Amino acid sequence: MTAVTLGPEGTYSHRATRAVADDDIAFRQSVTDIVAAVANEEFELGVVPIENSIEGSVTESLDAVADYDVAVVREIVTPIRHALLAQDETFTTIASHSQALAQCRSYLDQAYPDVRLEAVASTAQGVEYAREDASVAGIGHPANAGGGLEVLASDIQDQTSNATRFFALTQASERSEAGGKTSIVVYPESNYPGLLLEMLEPFADRDINLTRVESRPSGRRLGDYIFHIDVAAGLYEERTQDAITDIEAIAADGWVRRLGSYDIEHVID
Repeated sequence: MTAVTLGPEGTYSHRATRAVADDDIAFRQSVTDIVAAVANEEFELGVVPIENSIEGSVTESLDAVADYDVAVVREIVTPIRHALLAQDETFTTIASHSQALAQCRSYLDQAYPDVRLEAVASTAQGVEYAREDASVAGIGHPANAGGGLEVLASDIQDQTSNATRFFALTQASERSEAGGKTSIVVYPESNYPGLLLEMLEPFADRDINLTRVESRPSGRRLGDYIFHIDVAAGLYEERTQDAITDIEAIAADGWVRRLGSYDIEHVID
């Protein structure tokens, strides 16, 4: 099975992908490109970050799974261990993914208040810049050291419990009803007092726990939203099917996309 994820080699996405795919892994530079490639059947599997325990949801991922018809077949949770990597202490710039920089904000403010921070496409790309240029340090997994790079500081993330959820995606035709969690995307194409309450009540009435509810702008007009809902129940369960049927009635002028049901895999690497 060929999988695609954020590159280059050595990103946290790459490490998560190895848990669900063989070594045949390709790379893209954006989440949107990954989701589009899976939807267009260029790859059998794609892995994208969906939420970090410190910085919250990855909005590009939420927007992409709303824009493209794909299925979620696995959730991968992996701890995030950030290290500061450089050739030596003479660097003047720290380059990494914007999420990694944010996850290490307190450490960077205290230890390197005068160093310029540069957001790049991935943690691995920042590490490569550091490997090529002694004036640059990178933030990434400590296993990316070597090749002229040293670990100057380990576990620099602001919270030791730092972890990221990833979605493993495949074609919509492979959507499954089996699994302990389910994700749906709802576009009600309406807005009135009590709308969100109406969408949540079908789950509460059936004793289904909501694990995440988030709204994203639809892009059509100001104040118009798409809702992402994760629940701790499988589509194979009658109560879940009934709740979503109620949601579809509420969103009759819009649409409801069932991303599918899936199980969680915890990866410690």
